[in-house]
Amino acid sequence: MLDAYPDHVIPAKVVFVASQAQFTPKTVETKAERDKLMFRIRVRIDPERLKGRDGIVRSGLPGVAYVGTEFWAVWPHGLQASAPP
Repeated sequence: MLDAYPDHVIPAKVVFVASQAQFTPKTVETKAERDKLMFRIRVRIDPERLKGRDGIVRSGLPGVAYVGTEFWAVWPHGLQASAPP
């Protein structure tokens, strides 16, 4: 979900995950603190999905990515992919 277009959920593939968490204290000792860790990631959107949106979606736009780790899991309603153009 891009910060500039928060109402549009765009499916993408993770292509990079930072090796260290950001915006966290140097030592994390409790499970509650570990659950708040944020890792910088880079995702790639299928170019076919971006056709017709070249002027509004470009490389480097900040946003939030939700990563699914179980292929069988169903995304919550608010994270269902928006319809392509």
